[in-house]
Order: sequence, then C-alpha cells, then structure tokens
Amino acid sequence: MMARQTIGTTSTAHRSALRVLLGLLALLSLPSDAHASLLSPEAEDKLATFLALFVIFVVPVGLIVLFWMVHILPEKIAHKRHHPQFEAIRTLCLLSLVFGGLLWPIAWLWAYSKPVMYKMAYGTDKHPDSEEFKKEAWPGESPEPAEALGLSGRLARLEQRGVRSADLSTLRADLDALEARLDAKEMR
Repeated sequence: MMARQTIGTTSTAHRSALRVLLGLLALLSLPSDAHASLLSPEAEDKLATFLALFVIFVVPVGLIVLFWMVHILPEKIAHKRHHPQFEAIRTLCLLSLVFGGLLWPIAWLWAYSKPVMYKMAYGTDKHPDSEEFKKEAWPGESPEPAEALGLSGRLARLEQRGVRSADLSTLRADLDALEARLDAKEMR
C-alpha cells in the first residue's frame, strides 16, 4: 500500500513538471508581438547594462579567484600533511600559474607523496615547523629548540655534532667574558 502511494506521488510530480514545461514551450512558440513585457524599455536597458557590467567585471574576477583557489590546493594539502618540502611545492604551484597549469599535476602528486629520500637524508619526513617534528628529537640531541637552551648549551650541541673545539674556543672565551661582565653588573 505504501509503495503505491509513493509511486502515485512521484507520477503526480512528474505530471506537474511536464505541465510547466509544456506551458513554457507554448509561451515560447507565440510570436514576439504577443509577449507581454514585464519591464518598461528603460528598465530593460538598465537591467541589460547592469548584466553586461556584471559579466565584464565581476565574472572574470570570480573565475580568477576560483582558478587561484584550485591552484593552491596542493600547497594546502602539503601544509596539512606537514610535508618537509612544503616551500618547494608552494613554489611549484606559483610556477604552474605562470606556465598555464602545466606543472599543477606534478605539484598535486608531490603533495601526496611520502618523502622517502628526504627521510633517509635528514632523519625525518615532517616539516621542521610541525609538532611531530619537534617531538622527534635528533639522535643525541635534546628535544627542546635551540632558543630554549642557553648559549653554552648551543655550543655543547655544536661540539656533539662534530664541530672542532678549536673553532669554538674563541666563541666560548667571548661567552665567558660576557657572563663575567653580566655577573659584575648584577653584583653592583
């Protein structure tokens, strides 16, 4: 019983749509003198001028904005996925705008790729600004950023990385002299 009611209402909707379509076709088949004008000729001219200006100025701006928004999608995807080569993907998207979109598929594929060789070279596959990168400390390093460490801590990290201590000795002497001056000023 329920299926019959659904079918009946569907056929009624189709019938009413068919009636509207036939009415429009009948209206269009009338001669042009028989059409009743909805607007005065002056209003029609103003409407036509407005539509022309809209099509000339607003539509191209909208299409350019839409083209831009679609073109930066690989950049947004790379940023969301914390891709370590995010800046390069951004540059490729901008270059693709210059070259008419020819490079855009490459940027799209690059944004979705997993940087295997990058991980082999740098030990991580995340962008340095991402939270995941900050959680993954380099071997032998503290997870704090260099700004959180003092200058002495930064020098110690440089020594751990294999920088010669002879190169760092002048820096360490300057640091000791500055710390002595600071202690002397605090004593006063």
